[in-house]
Amino acid sequence: MSLTSNQTIFLLKEIGRTIEDNKTLLTELDGAIGDGDHGINMNKGFAAVVKKIDDMQTEDIGNILKTVGMTLVANVGGASGPLYGTAFIKAAVIVAGKKEINLDDFVKMMEEAIEGIKMRGKAALGDKTMLDALEPAYNSLNEAVKENLPAVDAFKKMTEAAFQGVKYTEEIAAKKGRASYLGDRSIGHQDPGAVSSYLILDTVYKTIKKMVQR
Repeated sequence: MSLTSNQTIFLLKEIGRTIEDNKTLLTELDGAIGDGDHGINMNKGFAAVVKKIDDMQTEDIGNILKTVGMTLVANVGGASGPLYGTAFIKAAVIVAGKKEINLDDFVKMMEEAIEGIKMRGKAALGDKTMLDALEPAYNSLNEAVKENLPAVDAFKKMTEAAFQGVKYTEEIAAKKGRASYLGDRSIGHQDPGAVSSYLILDTVYKTIKKMVQR
């Protein structure tokens, strides 16, 4: 499996569409334990991303992803902008200068993105954040690649692990962000950042599956 720069842009637009379709859900989830603006902010950010990449005249996927990250930092309010922005900027470094990316690239990009999020957010697995979806997803993807599973199967395992991570956030109290002020009262609610992370990864899986089946 490999993605060209045009396919990468198409995938990013699909992510933008998914975020737009789920902005109400994300906002409602955030309203229960946070500021109630996660869906609104994420939709604003990815709408700006879609507009920005439409105008890009480059085949360098690293440049594309760096532009995505910088656009998210500039347009997404709260903690989500710096966190998601950092993730894309860090991932961009891995594929700088490349016109095509493969499954191994994606694994390395995801690893670097997670490290960037940890650095920026000072969070860890079990803190009820986006990492509770992203880390299990990365571990499952990495293991699937080591087992030489087909790309679609590897991405399926990735998104299934992310979903289980989202469910796990219902069982734990928040230790980071505004939700942490609620203490045990945050138990029973899904973390909105984990949900948006899952939605992004699920879109990656579904979009690549369609590409492979064509």
